[in-house]
Amino acid sequence: MPDARPQTQPATWRIVLAAIFDFLMAFFVFGFVLASIFGGRTDGGFKLTGMPALLLFVLIIAYFIVFNRYLGGTVWKRILRAQRP
Repeated sequence: MPDARPQTQPATWRIVLAAIFDFLMAFFVFGFVLASIFGGRTDGGFKLTGMPALLLFVLIIAYFIVFNRYLGGTVWKRILRAQRP
């Protein structure tokens, strides 16, 4: 007889926390890389305007789409075990 246990969903707080951490991580990593490429680094971090700033948000959206659709979940979803079955 097959195992009939229902699969449980991860807690909502894990899903929300993973999304927040993923956004912040992608923002700072991609922002720092783009600022290094386009010359937007400052003493306190980075400052992007115009096309590099738009490119930053495109990369953040692409991060969520690619990782969730093709790689089985984002980095923080895997760390916090917030993936839905």
